[in-house]
Amino acid sequence: MAILIATSGPAEGQQYELIHAETTLGRQPTCHVVIDVGAVSREHARVCREGDRFFLLDLGSRNGTFLNEKRLAGRHQLNNGDEFKVCDVSFRFHSDSSSAGVPSLDAGLQTVEVGSGFAAVMVDDESGSQSTIMSKLDVSSSMRGVQLTATPEAKLAALLEITQGLGGAISLDKVFPQVFASMFKIFVQADRGFIVMKNEEGVLVPRWTQARRGNEDTIRISRTIVNQVIDTKEAILSADAATDSRFEMSQSIADFRIRSMMCAPLVDTSGKAFGALQIDTLDQRSRFQAEDLEVLASVAAQVGFAIDHAQMHEQALEQKELERDLKLAHQVQAGFLPSKTPDIEDYDFFHYYKPAHDVGGDYFDYIQLPDGRTAVIVADVVGHGVAAALLMAKLSAEIRFCLATESNPALAITHLNDKFSNLDFEERFVTLIMVVLDPTKHEVTTVSAGHMVPILRKVDGSVEENGEENVCLPLGVLEGMEYEEYVMHLEPGESLSMYTDGLNEAMDIGDQFYTIERLRNLIRKEYGSLTEMGDRIIADVVGHVGERAQYDDMCLVCFQRLK
Repeated sequence: MAILIATSGPAEGQQYELIHAETTLGRQPTCHVVIDVGAVSREHARVCREGDRFFLLDLGSRNGTFLNEKRLAGRHQLNNGDEFKVCDVSFRFHSDSSSAGVPSLDAGLQTVEVGSGFAAVMVDDESGSQSTIMSKLDVSSSMRGVQLTATPEAKLAALLEITQGLGGAISLDKVFPQVFASMFKIFVQADRGFIVMKNEEGVLVPRWTQARRGNEDTIRISRTIVNQVIDTKEAILSADAATDSRFEMSQSIADFRIRSMMCAPLVDTSGKAFGALQIDTLDQRSRFQAEDLEVLASVAAQVGFAIDHAQMHEQALEQKELERDLKLAHQVQAGFLPSKTPDIEDYDFFHYYKPAHDVGGDYFDYIQLPDGRTAVIVADVVGHGVAAALLMAKLSAEIRFCLATESNPALAITHLNDKFSNLDFEERFVTLIMVVLDPTKHEVTTVSAGHMVPILRKVDGSVEENGEENVCLPLGVLEGMEYEEYVMHLEPGESLSMYTDGLNEAMDIGDQFYTIERLRNLIRKEYGSLTEMGDRIIADVVGHVGERAQYDDMCLVCFQRLK
């Protein structure tokens, strides 16, 4: 059976059977081998089978396919051991005749090349017989480690060796080799060992293998043994694993004629078993004893803590890097937003913007149009965080282009919607309100794409929300939507307030909304200036939220005709 083995990339270690006449590789989900890398074309390359021969063909990809370091032109026959690259993802081809060193693709089998370069294979083994394990040791009874009854010399040698070896290791790449450097000194009869850990999905994955003599081709790891050790939190010793009835169905044991093995769970600081450490020997004259199991259990306890600490250290580094990236993203996003209000005679402006996280999906802008008009825009991208912020950046660029090429506000938003409808944003959409102010005529034209219309405050303190009948669908929902506009005249002293739902839907500790009515009531009050009104609104919203964390981005933009 011919196979491809991913030797680098997101699916490193994964094997793919070449059972189809044509096996397509690419980014598209319908490909036989899906490569989730942005630089990879949708259908990038193909492996074609003709009898017992296989050929590699590039499908006109943008970045090419490289076979044995040379860019592929046309199609080329694959030979056993050939390696080819699809962008930065590498694959090795193994033909039917190259079974040596390449494990068979049994159901449930998973291969990863780790440690000193040997392939580690997880094999599903089933056994229905009762356990005849020679010795067990419960490691879950004490969070401070296992109480040993082995000789003081053995305890001291083991603990000192592993403590010294792991003392300065703060990354997994350093922890794993240190573990086996110590293990082979402690257990002189051990031929090889491995560490298996659960990934984020709870699947057992080989993380490191080591052989004393370095002549192993493939280490086959039995899930039967490892799962029992993890589930029971018991270290086990089988004095003769090849004849132990508990594992008589384990092909991985039979294949390698293991005469003695020990396996101990790896437990983190909270007492949760997350993996296993196993060593074995092929020398029947040097079988492990019960006191060896006690030492291994103690060593595994130290290793478990060391791995746990190393993972927490790596997570802390990743978190720190993420915080730096988000801080930079916050600065970049701030560059898309106005730093000051427009300078228009007889008009005053106020704005407030605060994302719920480092970056947000709310957006506002002042865009000066060629004929002296000014477009005031408030928008809200559905969702929060980085994805919403990226879509907001796209909106910022596209709306400026649409307003520069189309003077009619409604038509400009119609064109903007068509652009967003043709993009694949995974059901994300944008609500937007745009008010175009003509300061010479004191006329405002409003276009709403699924957003709340502005609140008009009249001189007598009454409020109106005009143009609700002209509100159309949000951007990106339906291509070809024709947007409508509402035109009104602004009298001296009147103001318009535009906002996102981060204000009216702001919740307090008791899950009570701030509400639009409360916002209207504040706008009705008499103020000395527009800035005083804006500050009062924001202070009231913040006071309502209280100690509760801000859930949504907040944006408020107001402008007023002074005279």
